[in-house]
Amino acid sequence: MFCVFPEAVDAIMRVGVIGKAIETGLVEYRSFSFRDFVDPGKRIDDAPYGGGAGMVIRVDVVARAFREVYGVPAREVREGRRVVITEPGGRRLDQGYAGEVARGPDVTLVCGRYGGIDGRVREHLCTEAVSIGDFVLSGGEIVALALADAAIRQIPGVLGNSESLLGESFSSDGFIGPPVYTRPAEWDGAAVPGVLLSGDHARVRAWRESASSDLGESTRAAERPPDERA
Repeated sequence: MFCVFPEAVDAIMRVGVIGKAIETGLVEYRSFSFRDFVDPGKRIDDAPYGGGAGMVIRVDVVARAFREVYGVPAREVREGRRVVITEPGGRRLDQGYAGEVARGPDVTLVCGRYGGIDGRVREHLCTEAVSIGDFVLSGGEIVALALADAAIRQIPGVLGNSESLLGESFSSDGFIGPPVYTRPAEWDGAAVPGVLLSGDHARVRAWRESASSDLGESTRAAERPPDERA
């Protein structure tokens, strides 16, 4: 992963099941700062041609980073791996896309910052772009983390129990998993649905199926005023 603030990315990537997968060698993860690929006193960004606010990360900085890390010309990196840049106009991240990334090939993530990254990075050094929604963030690190987490947890062995992936939200098109509960069985007058305490696996399975929802319907319900919701 190439970005401006790798320490922020590392803090998230090296915890939980993702961190364990990295620690045990099941997943290889490296992060790099663009600042490590400029000469002393030089900047990683510059003012945009044509004017406008914000600074733009330079294409020659990204190219040098690729060349020094992978040992081949920057343009050739994408010939053997997925090179994904975080951009507003990129492919929307969903479970299906995360699954594609999880199945390989290896992935390089390039995170935008400031006023963006020179357009030649997307055009000549990357295979694709990714976005997580129609809103603006301070940088692409959050986007890259979301893709990395969603993809890595689908790699066999990362979750330990592969059944954890079954029946969870988005495990099939439009599927939202049911609510989940644990102890205490009653809290402040709110009780766990009795069927979940019955020990009847067939009834529990039927309840979970009925309590699951379609993504489209759940989205429509969330958009309705509270007094109109079922």
